[in-house]
Amino acid sequence: MKDNKIIIAIDGFSSTGKSTIAKELAKSLNYIYVDTGAMYRAVTLYAMQQNYINETHFIQSELINALNNIKLTFTFNKELGFAEMYLNGKNVEKEIRTIEVSRFVSKVAAVSEVRKKLVLEQQEMGKDKGIVMDGRDIGTVVFPDAKLKLFMTASADKRAKRRYKELLDRGDNVSYEDILQNVQERDHIDSTRKDSPLLKAKEAIEFDNSDMGLKEQFERIMSLVKDRI
Repeated sequence: MKDNKIIIAIDGFSSTGKSTIAKELAKSLNYIYVDTGAMYRAVTLYAMQQNYINETHFIQSELINALNNIKLTFTFNKELGFAEMYLNGKNVEKEIRTIEVSRFVSKVAAVSEVRKKLVLEQQEMGKDKGIVMDGRDIGTVVFPDAKLKLFMTASADKRAKRRYKELLDRGDNVSYEDILQNVQERDHIDSTRKDSPLLKAKEAIEFDNSDMGLKEQFERIMSLVKDRI
């Protein structure tokens, strides 16, 4: 018998539109949406604030020792229609989306102790199912038994252009070249790290959306979801 509620795991590279699709799916299904990337970004922001990481150094031991001081929560914003990231009680949704945080997030996410802490929190969030979770290791590590696994990908150039436009629209002063370099560096770090590297789960359905619109993606994915519920 099929479940009334399932876990939908969405993995893939940065700036592939994972979060946009995940939010739409969660809204349509009345599911909980969890952006695990926001959690890693919030830990990265904390490390930057404490000067554990910058352009010249990364003191992993200090960050590891401070993990118990980091409290992450999602609070639903009715106006936006999705939950925002709070770090130790403060809304940091805008701060964690900067290029500065993007430069360091893959290094922080590669720390085993950080991954262990956040994976446990993510698994707790999905214990009752009815959740759409996007990230880098959801179908392989967090929820290996998820009923539906998707792997989103697109060319580095397409993803960099999407990210560049997103940051420009937000008013950030960035260059396309910096964004492209960041995308390529994150791809390399995420795919080659020792702990939970970014991999396509065996059962995952791959979506290369380099030339695919959001409407087409959503309709195709919703068809898959309905087949599993």
